Amino acid sequence: MQNSSRFFANRECEYYPCHKTEEDLNCLFCYCPLYNLNCPGNFEIIEKGDRKIKSCLNCVFPHRAENYDRIMDMLKEQNRSKTHTDK
Repeated sequence: MQNSSRFFANRECEYYPCHKTEEDLNCLFCYCPLYNLNCPGNFEIIEKGDRKIKSCLNCVFPHRAENYDRIMDMLKEQNRSKTHTDK
């Protein structure tokens, strides 16, 4: 699936690989579109000063090619929910 519409690995990026893993990372979702959603990945909530923030340091969910359809479904659902509440 290398460099298809569902997978792209930018091995020339200065940050590649952005996570420690043995597998190729999908850079298509370089910035995680699930950050503000209930991501099924391995994220942590950490305290930074007086704030709690979501840390995705150990999460590779959006970087796995097999999760593309699931991510797209989650984004579509979020969009449908948002559209219904805006009316």
